[in-house]
Amino acid sequence: MTNVQNHLQEIKNSLISSVFQAANPFLAVCRTLHRDGNLLNAGGHIYQLDQYREIVLVGFGKAVINMTLGTVDVLGECVKKGFLITKHASDEEIGRLPEGFIVRTGNHPVPGADSFESTRQLWDFLGEIDARDLVLCLISGGGSALCSLPAAPVTTTEMQEMTQLLLSCGAEIDEMNVLRKHIDEVKGGGIAARVAPAEMITLILSDVIGSPLDIIASGPTVPDSSTYEDMAGILAKYSLSNAVPATINELLAAGLDGRRFDTPKAGDPVFHHVNNLLVSSNLAACQAAVATAEDLGLNAMLLTTSLRGEARVAGRFLAGILQQIHATGQPIPRPACVALGGETTVILRGNGLGGRNQELALAAVRDLAAVPDILLFTLATDGEDGPTDAAGAWVDGDTLARGLSLGLSPETYLDNNDAYHYFEALGQLIMTGPSGTNVNDCAFLLAG
Repeated sequence: MTNVQNHLQEIKNSLISSVFQAANPFLAVCRTLHRDGNLLNAGGHIYQLDQYREIVLVGFGKAVINMTLGTVDVLGECVKKGFLITKHASDEEIGRLPEGFIVRTGNHPVPGADSFESTRQLWDFLGEIDARDLVLCLISGGGSALCSLPAAPVTTTEMQEMTQLLLSCGAEIDEMNVLRKHIDEVKGGGIAARVAPAEMITLILSDVIGSPLDIIASGPTVPDSSTYEDMAGILAKYSLSNAVPATINELLAAGLDGRRFDTPKAGDPVFHHVNNLLVSSNLAACQAAVATAEDLGLNAMLLTTSLRGEARVAGRFLAGILQQIHATGQPIPRPACVALGGETTVILRGNGLGGRNQELALAAVRDLAAVPDILLFTLATDGEDGPTDAAGAWVDGDTLARGLSLGLSPETYLDNNDAYHYFEALGQLIMTGPSGTNVNDCAFLLAG
């Protein structure tokens, strides 16, 4: 690598660190909750802690352990019991929790046996909440899959089948969550209804574009703005009406003709004592990275936090921006950093291994061939892009030539949705390990 390319790699590492720091769940919670003796300030709402019978903590998502540690750091001895569902939990992390906490694991991105059994236990735990209790609910990315309890007559197997169909067809996360909310007991305000009339503070770490609270983890403590009609429209849009299990159509039909209640909407009494607070998001992570880039002497800009659409299309679009920077110095002159956030989708055409970030990067390889002193990289902020152990991948102007010298055609690997093995062979995967957080994806375009 040239000196410029080595410098760009160093910048890449700095930007990744700044993203993870900004999205750190522990710090995000500590910025939101403030305790002064017997008073708790949560987003401007004041709670007198000694008026409650118990203060109970529940939560689910990839970041729930670190969010819990932040909450316990603020509340200390006030919190004596809790129930958490996560994807990863080390013995060291669990050992830092109060003794009365139960920690269970679930499956992601498709809910599995662990998710269903853990959620059934959580549901029973929530059933013991008293009206005199204060409940703190911690929600983060992955919550929709990790916390799942199918509504009758849908079975666990059928829930898995529907989730896999939605993932495979390229449905966006908000569309997926409309369906989830209408066939799952905990989603679409379900947890709020379960603990009402107890007071609840919900701390939410967003993994959804724009951070709509009713979409994050399928809005378990938030009024649901979607309807059975919306559910029907999404199934029709992706030609899934005849592909989903019969029980899902049975449930939908009951909802459409009024034989089944819809999810609770704004104004429903179950939300009268619920305080939903957003503690961090993709926007915060991208803004932190831009600030870091500026500190490193780059001209930096945040282009969007609404990057979406098919990953391979987005990859060519981002490559086009880098080509433009190289050719004209627009939209920002060298040395340049363009940050983007959001979440793309992948339509499965092959049987390879990869995730949306790796696929996006692979789609940019051909267009960036021989463009000097540039670097494109993209990563999932949870450190796990799709069903892989890589956070994402990076591409520079020499990637195509290096791949061809090894007999690797980017188009062949793209057709098979096999970006992981392409970048693995080149040593261009981004390996961070599970980050303990999740605020969507971040992509960066660097030009030295």
